[in-house]
Amino acid sequence: MTRFTQAELEAARDRLVPDVVAGGLQVLFCGINPGLMTAATGHHFARPGNRFWPVLHLSGFTPRLMKPSEQEELLSYGLGITNVVARATARADELSAEEYREGGRLLATKVTGLRPRWLAVVGVTAYRAAFDDRKARVGPQERVIGSTRVWVLPNPSGLNAHWTAQTMAEEYGRLRVAAAEA
Repeated sequence: MTRFTQAELEAARDRLVPDVVAGGLQVLFCGINPGLMTAATGHHFARPGNRFWPVLHLSGFTPRLMKPSEQEELLSYGLGITNVVARATARADELSAEEYREGGRLLATKVTGLRPRWLAVVGVTAYRAAFDDRKARVGPQERVIGSTRVWVLPNPSGLNAHWTAQTMAEEYGRLRVAAAEA
């Protein structure tokens, strides 16, 4: 992986990272917002220590451990990636409540157009803020966006220490099974 200086990472602040999407996906994964490493590389969940790619594999969504640079291959598995908020920051706590709410509105519009079977928001706090649902818990939600069901997954950030890669993979696996049945 390319090493970036702190100045190079800071230069990536507020950059936008293109979605990995197509119409009719099985699951559209939705991160909170791109981190600086993601913005610098242009690859989702690129920060070393982020467990998204290992958990995707452990849960059975992908047949092998993929690298962030291989993100476009997700489309061949019926998977995609977007974010609640598009702009890159060093930490999610740099986002305002209004950015989350606006992100939720824009995400709903995007989902209505793309019509994935499931929207999987990775981070219960981000989901609560974006959709004003303070009682949301990890798992399937009652909310439907058009014909798309919604599932909240644990945030794969290394900062989310009370979820291990294995326990996250079990929850992601529950979604994988539900997506296959739908």
